[in-house]
Amino acid sequence: MIEMKVMGIAIDTRNGSPIIVLNDSENRKALPIWIGSAEASSIIRKIENIPSTRPLTHDLFINFANQTGARIDRIEINDVDEQTYFSSIFLIDKDGKEIEIDARPSDAIAIAIRASAPIFVAAGVIMDGAVSVDKDKDEEEAQEFRNFIKDIKPSDFAKLIDKNYESDQ
Repeated sequence: MIEMKVMGIAIDTRNGSPIIVLNDSENRKALPIWIGSAEASSIIRKIENIPSTRPLTHDLFINFANQTGARIDRIEINDVDEQTYFSSIFLIDKDGKEIEIDARPSDAIAIAIRASAPIFVAAGVIMDGAVSVDKDKDEEEAQEFRNFIKDIKPSDFAKLIDKNYESDQ
């Protein structure tokens, strides 16, 4: 799992749909997730510290957890299937037991930012949906890898295999 932060909300210019954008800690990868308008509004209200006269649904969830002695530990965006993302909210109850709740990523993120809980994304999800935001660093790493492999000979692998075989004995 890779910790990510909310970079912001964008609008898909093709259809007007809101997109939440998550960034990794090095700002190398951005993960866009299309979300609903209500969830986008809720996230924006929290990011911009816009008060509400009555609790919104995500506030209600936090209030409920707090009143029952639970706390939001983290959220995980753990899978993606045909552009549908799957996530879980992890709570710790008053007895210290972890509880996992299935949730849409947009709801989970809205809750995480209200609880100041970390947002984790599975590596496979990032590989499937993230876009690079640091092309120069990506090219630098690719060149380093090309330089590394250009001098490798088959005998180097034989030495490595022999070394690993001996250590398994």
